[in-house]
Amino acid sequence: MRVLLTGAFGNVGTSALEALLVGGHQVRCFDVRNKANERTARRYQGRCEVHWGDLRSADDVAAAVRDQDVVIHLAFIIPKMSVTGVESERRPDWARAINVEGTRHLVEAMLAQPTPPELIFSSSVHVYGRTQNHQPPLTADDPVDPLEHYSKHKIECEEMIRASGLTWAILRFAAAMPLDIRPDTGMFDVPLENRMEYVHTRDVGLALLHAATSETIWGKTLLIGGGPRCQYHFREIAQTILEGMGVGMLPEEAFSRVQFCTDWMDTAESQRLL
Repeated sequence: MRVLLTGAFGNVGTSALEALLVGGHQVRCFDVRNKANERTARRYQGRCEVHWGDLRSADDVAAAVRDQDVVIHLAFIIPKMSVTGVESERRPDWARAINVEGTRHLVEAMLAQPTPPELIFSSSVHVYGRTQNHQPPLTADDPVDPLEHYSKHKIECEEMIRASGLTWAILRFAAAMPLDIRPDTGMFDVPLENRMEYVHTRDVGLALLHAATSETIWGKTLLIGGGPRCQYHFREIAQTILEGMGVGMLPEEAFSRVQFCTDWMDTAESQRLL
């Protein structure tokens, strides 16, 4: 199967790329050209096709989409720990040009193909907003309440894709932390008693592999998490990360008291289908 993978050299992107290559698929990687991405791409030299480009360029996107069977769309500017070094909340107009208008270019390019490919879009638990006062777990049918630019962009893209006429699936991810976790001030935005579910980035890659070859996920919105064994209060996660870095747990005053947009998720359906 010919698969276009956008954001191929990011955290989840490389996990998806690894899984797709092991699965024997022909992968075309689409990402912005910079030193970090070039360094990552060299690890896969000869194993995949690389299309450097920018989602803001309709021509770049059209060239990447040509002759593909499935598109896995991961490329998105995020609030924290962005490989671009720029956060969606600090430059929302710039982020929207990539996140929303870039997705629009992708959808339009796919619709222009003689046989439009299927689209798998990566969304996020952030779209539900603050849910700590609700009874967990979240389900795919729960109402969304996006609060920041990032999650509003995700919802706008979800709605665009559902209305596009393409064959689509939307996967809303739990926190998929990178393998090389580094100190980031974003962790202090999360209250210690906040419910959070994480999912291993390699498990997300495997879910995307299975999604690309599935016959049963199309037209569905699925939640992708680690399951009950990966459901914690953030205190446990923060302590593990900080102690693993040699910093040690910090006092409660270091962490926000404002609810953070994560929660536990009901992933029974995605586990069954993927």
